[in-house]
Formats: sequence, C-alpha cells, structure tokens
Amino acid sequence: MGHFLPITLDEVKRLGWEQVDVVLVTGDAYIDHPSFGTAVIGRTLETAGYHVAIIPQPNWRDDLRDFRKFGAPRLFFGVTSGAMDSMVNHYTAARRLRHDDAYTPGGQAGFRPDRATYVYTRILKQLYPEVPVVIAGIEASMRRLAHYDYWDDKLFPSILIDTPADLLNYGMGERTTLKIARLLDEGKGVEACRELPQVAYVLKDFKDLKDFKDLKELHSFEECQKSKRCEAENYHIIEQESNKVECATLVQRHGDRYVVVNPPEPPMTSEEIDASFDLPYLRLPHPKYKKRGAIPAFEMIRWSVNTHRGCFGGCSFCTISAHQGKQIASRSEESILREVETITQDPEFHGVLTDLGGPSANMWRMKGRNPDLCRKCSRYSCSMPSMCKNLDSDHRPMIALLEKVASHPKVKHLYVGSGIRCDLFQEVVRDSEKGVKRSEKTIVSDGTNYGWEYFKEVVLHHTSGRLKVAPEHTSDHVLALMRKPSFSLFKETRQRFDAICKQVGLRYQLIPYFISSHPGCRLEDMADLAVQMKQMGYRLEQIQDFTPTPMTLSTEMYYTGIDPTTMQPVYVATTPEAKADQRRLFFFYKPELKGQIIQSLRRSECEKYVSRLFGDNNNSTGKQSFKRKV
Repeated sequence: MGHFLPITLDEVKRLGWEQVDVVLVTGDAYIDHPSFGTAVIGRTLETAGYHVAIIPQPNWRDDLRDFRKFGAPRLFFGVTSGAMDSMVNHYTAARRLRHDDAYTPGGQAGFRPDRATYVYTRILKQLYPEVPVVIAGIEASMRRLAHYDYWDDKLFPSILIDTPADLLNYGMGERTTLKIARLLDEGKGVEACRELPQVAYVLKDFKDLKDFKDLKELHSFEECQKSKRCEAENYHIIEQESNKVECATLVQRHGDRYVVVNPPEPPMTSEEIDASFDLPYLRLPHPKYKKRGAIPAFEMIRWSVNTHRGCFGGCSFCTISAHQGKQIASRSEESILREVETITQDPEFHGVLTDLGGPSANMWRMKGRNPDLCRKCSRYSCSMPSMCKNLDSDHRPMIALLEKVASHPKVKHLYVGSGIRCDLFQEVVRDSEKGVKRSEKTIVSDGTNYGWEYFKEVVLHHTSGRLKVAPEHTSDHVLALMRKPSFSLFKETRQRFDAICKQVGLRYQLIPYFISSHPGCRLEDMADLAVQMKQMGYRLEQIQDFTPTPMTLSTEMYYTGIDPTTMQPVYVATTPEAKADQRRLFFFYKPELKGQIIQSLRRSECEKYVSRLFGDNNNSTGKQSFKRKV
C-alpha cells in the first residue's frame, strides 16, 4: 500500500524529506481521492517528483501554528477554500448559518473561515512574505474578476485585489500547476508564470500589456460600481470568451492596477484525464480523522465513478462550464473500467456502485463532429436554445459502458446518480419550424442518437426506484432565462417514464428538481408551478431557493436587473419576504402554510390561483384543510 500525502511534520520526517517543495492549504479535510481537487493537485505534483505536504482545515484563530508546521516551502504555497465556495458552504439562500459541513469529519461546522481563500492567503503572506502564494479552486476561480457578492450584497473587486496572492490558477488546474512548479524550480520567478495559460495576475502598468495580440479590456471596477449596465456588459464579454476554445486575454482596471486573465489551457485529451484519474490515490480520508467520524462528502461519492469533466449545457445558474470548461474531457473506457476494478477490490465494497457519470450523467464522449467549427464557436450551449447540428450526441457508447460495468462479477447494482440531461435525447428542430417561438417548437428525434434508449436502460436497470431530473421550473419564460428547455420536455419524459414502468410492472417515481426566486420568476409563475404540481400529483421534495454565486448569468441578472445577453430589464425577487412567498408555494399541500399562501397571492393580485390550489370556499385564515388527491 502507498502512503498518504503528509499532513503532519512527523509524516514528513518519516518520508526522509529535508524540505517540502509545495504546501497545499485547503478548507476541506484531506481525502485522497480523485473527486477532491487538493488530492488531484498533490498527486500530480508528487508524480512529477515534488515533495508535497497538505495543511487541511488549519486553525486560523490561534497562534497560527498550523500554518507554520512545515516552514517555508521551497517553491510555493497553494491555497484553496476546498471543493465548495466557503460562503455557499456556510450559508443558506436566506443567509442563515448552516449547522453542518459535508467536507469535515462528523459533518461538523466551524472548521473553516468565511472567505477561506482570502483568510489563508493573508496569513501566509504575513508569515512568509517572500514565498509565492498561488490561489485556486472554485472560490478563487469564480472571483477572478469583479463580481457581485450576495452575502455582503455589493460588488467586490477581483480576489487578486483583496488578497496578496501572487497568482491565480483558475479552472481545473493540474497542467498549469505543474508548469508553475517547473518554472519556479528553474529559478525563473513568479513573473515568468504570468505567461502561462489559465492564470490571472495583477499588473501595475497597462503598458506591460502592449505585446498582447488578442486582448479585451473590460469596464473598470469603479465604472461597474457606478453603473450596473457596465457590469452586465462585462459579464456578456466574459461569458462569450469563456465559451470559446480560443479566447482573448481579459483585462480589468482596479484603481491604478490591472487584473489580467490569460486564456485557458486547451481541453484535456482522454490520455491526460486518464493519467489524472490513474494517479496513486489511496481513495480514503487521512487516517487522522478516524475518531472524528465519517466525512459526508466522501461517503456520498465513495462508490461512484466519474466519467468526464466539463458541461456544454449552459444553464444560467451553474458554474460548471466556467470552471471545468464547456468542452467535454472524457476518460477512456479502459480507464473507467480500471477504476471499477479498483473499487471492487476494496474489502468494504458490497456490490453497489452509486453513480456512473459526471457534471451530467449523459455527456460522456460527446463532442463536435468538426473540431474546427468548435474552435470558432461562442455559443453558451450546444443543446440550447436548439441542438447544435455539429454535436455528436450519440448515446450508444454510454449504453455499452453501462452494460460493461454492470456485468462485472462483483457489481450487483449499478445506479446512475448524476443528473440526466433529457434535452440531449432530442435532435434538431425541423427546418420548417425555424422562426417559431421556442416554446411552440416540436423537437423530434431523427433516430440517430439513441437518447430515449439510454433513458430506458437507466430506468429499467440503473435506478433504485426514484429517478431525479431537473426541469427547474414550469414557466417557459423563466426557463428561457435559466437557459433550460420547455416544461413540455419534462411532461414527455414523465409520459415515457410511466410507460416504461407500466410495461414491466415497476412502481418507480420520477422526482423533479425546482428552483424558486430565479430572476424573471414572479409570484404568479410560482403559483402556476404549484397548480401544475397539484394536477400532476406531486408533493415536492427536491427544491431550492435561488442563491446568487459569483460568475453566473443568473447572479448578474439578480444584481443588475438586466439580462446581459439581451441587455433587457429582468424582474428579480430580492427581498426576504418576496423570496419566502415564492418558496412557500412549493409546499402548497401543507395546511399550516395555507393562510400565508392565500394572503401573499391576494396581495400580489394572483387571487385566481387560490381556487385552483384550495377550492372555491377559502378565507385568509387558512383554517380549511386541503387534502391532496392520490
């Protein structure tokens, strides 16, 4: 058996190291598994010959001994808040403090600070001012330029302005981190690292950018503070560039300094992503945590297999494409099957694989038929508002993969737990329907992508009884702002699901996810959602109130009240009362909420929905009970 990357000085000494080359500081507990970024970066550097130590969840409140234990690394400190943004980790959509943390032993909260990347970086620069600090991970990545902060309800500058970090490595960072280590190892200094792709940094003089051939200057931070329209215009440029394979360098002035964001690395090849997953992970949390309890995030993914990175879905509220990329980086079938074999050798494995998927379940191996067209493309999605004719959305490789994994002698059950993109079951819109409103189009299959066959395979053989899908809303105009397909697709999906189950005598459930208070969603839209759910016999469980997070289209709409794509105004529910009114409609079936729902509907001139939800004889007290038809 191999060794864990060291997290204590005793472990470093046992390995016989005189000095650590790179120290990684993270807000998560250390789990040596390819689903956790700190382990991926650590193993990547280790395999290249560097001595790597990890400081997981350091105590930032005491004498800072955790930050001092390894001394100054020879090359650099790498800092991340962890697999989640620390503010999303800490607070609900109502800005209430959460009482647990899935990335901590025992699920205990309180082991990382708010804005962990900021806090850790400042401490390290205070202790070791001469050692380079490279920040990375979702928290840093999504804050690389000026951004709206929901928790302080104001526009923040780039994280590079608010912290003394020397360099920001955005996105999935194995390749860039390794290049940074090699340049510093050669004695070339942080300045040389500024020429690397997929990094961001600060310059004091715009003249230093004169040699850039493809450069786009955004509105300054100060201009965006004064004008929300400037912020919306900035986001439109940022998103367009992030959607491209070959994009421009972005520059944004903050006072007398300039934040520069270099273009990203090209999408990973299958060989590269295979190599990352094949690193010598022990696939367990560090043994130091045994007495503190299980780590929920690890338990959730322990028996799952990740097939790919990236997402071309383009959902307005999602950061996956901005962080992992729009292009799909797929593992080879051989690499996936090797991981399955490794999992089945674990003495604690009892035959159930909980997932085979990625950011979505069914994008593995999907890509453009003509790569040259993809290099020129700036579409936010390959499937919305219509299916790209260049996209190879063939589901047959995934069907074959499911069958091969399920046939492993030690696999009793294989489930698909990742979200299924039902819009990928569709093909292109008929030419005769061009110009027709999107909600009125008939999307048809040309019989070549086998999407519904994949769906049937999942329902019959890879579902535990409850299959989750994400229509997100019932209102087509809200769904258009979410960049999601019409609700009619969910209705078709449910019809097909019910037909499959009826045919073979299964009593499975199709569970929909929904979001309230998304920009563009009014109380009337939520009331209509509640009515449709009542008619369809649903009592919703999988719901959430929209939470604005940095660098998403939905967040820009929430903050600016403008759709950056069209520059048209958008209604936004921003007050706690308005958001609570919308969320409450998810639970129309609860008698104790009836009175509040009726009052809010009448207050908003949506009284027509009262009788549809509760019958004709109602009063504002809500004393009459409501019984749902079964």
